Amino acid sequence: MEAFNKIDGFLEEIKSANPADAEALETFRIRFVGSKNVLKGLFGEMKTVPNERKKEFGQAMNALKQAAEAKYNAVKETLEAASDASARQDMDLSLPSPPDPQGSRHPVSIVMNRMIDIFEKIGFVVAEEREIEDDWHNFTAMNTPADHPARDMQDTFYLKNSITNLLRTHTSSVQARVMTTQKPPIRIIAPGRVYRNETISARSHCQFHQIEGLYIDEKVSFADMKQTLLYFAREMYGPKTDIRLRPSYFPFTEPSAEMDVWLGTDTPATKKLTKGTGWLEVLGCGMVDPNVLKNCDIDPGKYTGYAFGIGIERTAMQNFNISDIRLLFENDVRFLQQFSSVI
Repeated sequence: MEAFNKIDGFLEEIKSANPADAEALETFRIRFVGSKNVLKGLFGEMKTVPNERKKEFGQAMNALKQAAEAKYNAVKETLEAASDASARQDMDLSLPSPPDPQGSRHPVSIVMNRMIDIFEKIGFVVAEEREIEDDWHNFTAMNTPADHPARDMQDTFYLKNSITNLLRTHTSSVQARVMTTQKPPIRIIAPGRVYRNETISARSHCQFHQIEGLYIDEKVSFADMKQTLLYFAREMYGPKTDIRLRPSYFPFTEPSAEMDVWLGTDTPATKKLTKGTGWLEVLGCGMVDPNVLKNCDIDPGKYTGYAFGIGIERTAMQNFNISDIRLLFENDVRFLQQFSSVI
């Protein structure tokens, strides 16, 4: 029958086909395997086949289709193998390998590591502790008892079904744990993430990073703190940087101060950043309150100390001209790739 003869003809053509390159193979694919291949036209011949041979015709069509696909796949594998072998022969093994793609440090990590390096040079040791803290180490030890109005300064995330366990609101809790487990002299910096129940916006977030410093020893003075912070400012912002200390309030230090650095108003950027004053607030500091020392079983008659706290995100945004703090927490690869050249 003519329908079966057509099948035999196409089958013979498929068997004898020998595509020698990718172009010839593509021609074969279009003719026998593609979405508009010539084999599809044979299905219309089914109506001319007697009923008793329709099953045989269908089986022959399936065999023809499978033969075309098998031939295409076999030739494709042969050509790809030959291409790979040719590429290996052309490879110059004496050439250096292509460089691996480099990742990027997060701007918060860049700034934090830089600050840690600055303080480590003058003897401060990194101390790290838990982020889930208890009320005593986070508040009470830091001279902030349950009825203290200073607690209103911080909106706290408490753990579910708990009034004593919380996400730390500052890394001062690390200071409390160090003071209750070590004897002076103590000279530490405590970098880490902290949490506060605040509305997320371009300038504030419910999570951020701090570095807090603590130095306790005999005869530690406010002048010692000022000299340490002046050293930090000149290492961080430039060797000619000036600072000023303004009176402030923190429950765990007395006296307390906020430190500004002089950036000037020479450029539109610094003028905008300092709101036209030339001074930029960078940290809070003060002498450790005697009550804090007592709470941690340190004799305030013998020892004194100072503490300071620096916000990492604010400094990172200043250094890299980042206008929205939310960018620091979205893990957008396009944003992070901008810092691939920064160590």
